[in-house]
Amino acid sequence: MARIVYYVAASLDGFIADSAGGVGWLPDGEADDYGYAEFYAGVEALVMGRRTYDQVLSFGEWPYPGKRAYVLTHSPPASGPPDVQFMSASAVDFARDIASRHSGTVWLVGGADLADQFRQSGLIDEYQVFVIPTILGQGVPLFGGEGLHTLLQLDSAQSHADGVVQLRYRPRNAR
Repeated sequence: MARIVYYVAASLDGFIADSAGGVGWLPDGEADDYGYAEFYAGVEALVMGRRTYDQVLSFGEWPYPGKRAYVLTHSPPASGPPDVQFMSASAVDFARDIASRHSGTVWLVGGADLADQFRQSGLIDEYQVFVIPTILGQGVPLFGGEGLHTLLQLDSAQSHADGVVQLRYRPRNAR
C-alpha cells in the first residue's frame, strides 16, 4: 500500500506561503538541503492541488521529471508536463486509486486545502514539517480548514545550523 507523506516547509507562525502565495522567504537550500535529496530519491509519486501545480510551473522547468505526478483539480489544463496526470477525484477516492497503483512513498506536495482534505480523511501516514525561523504574520496556513482534531506522535526532531527544525510526526491512530 502506498505511504502518503506530507513533506512541507512552514514559517514559525504556521504558513506555507505568504499572503500572495509566494515562497521567496524559504531558504535556498544551497548550504543544506535538509535531507531533501534522500527523501526525493525514495518518492515514487507526487500529488498536489491545482494552485500548487500552477505555482511549481511558474518557477520554470518542471522539477519532477521521471516521477509520476497527480494533480487533483476540477479544472484541468489542456496539457501538462510528461508524467503529470490530472484527476478530479476526491482525496479518499484518489487514495484508494493510488494504493492500487503504487506501493512506495507518495509525496503530498500541497497545498493547504488538499492537505486538509487528506488529514481529515485520515490519509496522511507521516507529516514531515520543516519549521523555518521566519514569522510571516499572514499567508496560506499549513492546513486550509477547520474540523477534525488530529492527534500526532512525534517520531523525531532535528535542528539545522541555520535554525530550521525538521519535525517528523505520524498519526496516533495510523491506518
